[in-house]
Amino acid sequence: MLRRIALAPCLLLVSFCLHATTYTLEPDYTQGVFRWNHLGFSSPAAQFSQGTGTLEFDPADPARSSVTVTIPLSTLYTGVPALDEDFRSKDFFDTAQFPSATFTSARVEKGATRDRFKLIGELNLHGVTKPVTLEVTVVKVGTNPRTSLATVGFDAVTTLRRSDFGLGKYVPQVSDEIQMRIIVQAVEATSYAAYLKERAAAAAAKAKDAAPKQ
Repeated sequence: MLRRIALAPCLLLVSFCLHATTYTLEPDYTQGVFRWNHLGFSSPAAQFSQGTGTLEFDPADPARSSVTVTIPLSTLYTGVPALDEDFRSKDFFDTAQFPSATFTSARVEKGATRDRFKLIGELNLHGVTKPVTLEVTVVKVGTNPRTSLATVGFDAVTTLRRSDFGLGKYVPQVSDEIQMRIIVQAVEATSYAAYLKERAAAAAAKAKDAAPKQ
């Protein structure tokens, strides 16, 4: 069954240049790292992960692309437990009241090369919505050799002012500007849904076989 499912993205690869394709973001490979200046002495970093969303992408015409991605802020991780707790508190992200951040694209501008473009949209964070521009690089368009599914990958960078989102505590001792890098991997939506369904069925069958016999 998995082999039959894997044939679908091969056909889709043929049509990449004809129209935009709908992809589903892979949570395990959709993440971001942000970095700030701390008192002028260091530039610590934190990570968020498990992003979900939908992408429309045509490599022959990136200007037709669009994306919506949601990040659960509960995944924020610095490697310092006390700082993680501080970031999730009301002093900063207040994740109890604002559990996620969402970016929705509005338009795309072509870059200097075919694999680069600007993605302009709106970021909703901490109850505030502001325009954001992402500098995007297409990493790869092709077939995932592990799953045989049509897959695309992107890197994106941007700079945010945390005070714009009501997160300005300790500015200017701690920098207002935040450097952010975002990593996205997405899979053709229809075949990915079938693939996940098949995996879930196989896992359920395995669990049933392993269960004690009555």
